[in-house]
Amino acid sequence: MRQGAKRRLHNRISKKVLKTLTKKTLASMAAKDFDKGATDLKAATSKIDKAGARRVLHPNTAARRKSKLARDYNAALAKAKGA
Repeated sequence: MRQGAKRRLHNRISKKVLKTLTKKTLASMAAKDFDKGATDLKAATSKIDKAGARRVLHPNTAARRKSKLARDYNAALAKAKGA
């Protein structure tokens, strides 16, 4: 039970970091700051990969989140270039 509580706390911290990085990436894209967005995307992708590998997130969930972030980034980039 004590180990479960410790692991739960660790997993919650990891998930909070993921959400924060995801929001930072989306905010960079909304501000049309694509250089910062690219670095934020890379950091978020790395953290999502690690969370999937360590089973904080299910691996399919990690893949889905990475894919969605990349799609959103590419769409914002295409929209900015097209406008």
